[in-house]
Amino acid sequence: MATSSTSAAAKGATYLIALQVSSRALTFLLNQILLRFLTPATLGRAVQLELYSISVLFFARESLRVAVQRVGSTDAESEPVAVESQDEKSEATESSETQSKKASGVQIVVNLSYLSLLLGIPLALLLGGLSWTTLSGAEGEIAATPYIGHAVFIYGLAAVIELASEPGFVAAQTLLLFKVRAGAEAAGTVVKTFATVGSALVAHRLRLDLGVLPFAFGQLAFASTLLLYYILKLTPIGNQNSFTLLPTRLNQPTQSTNTSQTNNDYLFSHFSRPLLKIAGSLTIQSTIKYILTQGDSLLITALATLQDQGSYALASNYGGLIARMLFQPIEEASRNLFAKLCASSAPDPKLNTKPTPSPGPQRAAQILTTILKIYTLLSLPIATLGPSLAPPLLSLIAGPRWTALGAGDVLGAYAYYIPLLALNGVLEAFVSATATNKDLYVQSLWMGASFVAFAGTAWGAVVGAGLGAKGVVLANAVNMVGRIAWCAGFVTGWFGGRGVEFSVLNVLPSAGSVAVAASVPVLLNASKGTLGAYGVLGEIARVGVVGVVLVAAIGIFEIQFFKQCYTLIKSSR
Repeated sequence: MATSSTSAAAKGATYLIALQVSSRALTFLLNQILLRFLTPATLGRAVQLELYSISVLFFARESLRVAVQRVGSTDAESEPVAVESQDEKSEATESSETQSKKASGVQIVVNLSYLSLLLGIPLALLLGGLSWTTLSGAEGEIAATPYIGHAVFIYGLAAVIELASEPGFVAAQTLLLFKVRAGAEAAGTVVKTFATVGSALVAHRLRLDLGVLPFAFGQLAFASTLLLYYILKLTPIGNQNSFTLLPTRLNQPTQSTNTSQTNNDYLFSHFSRPLLKIAGSLTIQSTIKYILTQGDSLLITALATLQDQGSYALASNYGGLIARMLFQPIEEASRNLFAKLCASSAPDPKLNTKPTPSPGPQRAAQILTTILKIYTLLSLPIATLGPSLAPPLLSLIAGPRWTALGAGDVLGAYAYYIPLLALNGVLEAFVSATATNKDLYVQSLWMGASFVAFAGTAWGAVVGAGLGAKGVVLANAVNMVGRIAWCAGFVTGWFGGRGVEFSVLNVLPSAGSVAVAASVPVLLNASKGTLGAYGVLGEIARVGVVGVVLVAAIGIFEIQFFKQCYTLIKSSR
């Protein structure tokens, strides 16, 4: 049922947020320990190898991950699976037809996920060769890093092993087993931490210079743990629900992706042709997304000074922390939920009358509106307090040296970009879950145009206006506004074509909340220097007091909305 899917998605988002917080904390601790034993040159090499691994994984699996979420057009397939211990007795009973549909849907995505492995092996070899050529051809201190060839090989092997765990990932995602996924990634992160730090400590005690090998060992440990965890957890679930993590011939007719499929709809009797077409369309979009993701790094390297590059790197790392810990898990969980709720809801073009809305899209519109309004409310304190809070907070965490270099101002500018990042994330999650091949093609063209606007704005702001790193943040904001505009138009049209009411005006904060937020700069300016005797802590406390007043006022003006949120959450249990 839709309610079960909503509840499972909400729990899944909670698990993923907890995972992000814990993994980021472990990563932070890991970096602090490693900094005592590794040189900056070695860390720079590790970042380059990480980019190699990310590139292999992204191009091999990103489009397929989104495509497999289109499976699940029936309530049976949308139901989360209850994982029970051997001592517990199952209270729910399902018909053999329901079980068969669910097993077929899972097996379809498991089979398709093996294409990630087939694509990943040549990608690992190709990009590994390019990485080895680039890294081995470097000059100076970085070129002296030992075992670089071994590290490239291990990173490539780890990427292939991680791709081998994709069948487990997509099976857990299709069955809404978010706890299994969160457990797998948490276990992998812990093992990776101990492997990396442990090998670095041992090498330090033995006075061995392993270069970037500790990072490679950690990546290999993470991938191996991920694969082993999914096998151990999902094999018994597969036996119980009649699917396997191995590729299996699909001989029986199944229902998937809004069409009634027969054996002729499978390539080599294993791979769903409709899903392959969607994945092909998404490949172009994913490539553009990858360029957009790395575009700011490329442009700031080409246009900005070293000081601006350092300031932007620090700002993007700290500013993006909120997006990675909070917004990204919500985006992933909602994308899967939207795919479940909005399946089998294509409008009939022959009907001239307004279509009757179905429960799934209505529920999706309600959830999307709620998430977007929560994001717009969060944007008020982030955008009004962030620019004033960023410099003293950065000075406290990273030291006054970074603030003196202007990184605090760059981080303050990043506060305006974070709300746009959040809004775009959930809107694009809905688009990727519901768009047709034609829609995805149009979106790819629009994203390409947005990138051109991004590049032009970056050149004008960095080179022409001399804004440095803040100019790159501005260019990113321009790019994000363009993408949000297209997604908002698509979402409005999609719901309108199915008779479901959806208005952008419903996600905006109330006039009272906006008025209070607009007064924050006045309050901050009037209270400037009030706690100056207490230094950085006094400045943070001053901004914090204004923030408490702002949040309290928003809570009062938006009380009815928060009551609706409570009702929505309660009805999903």
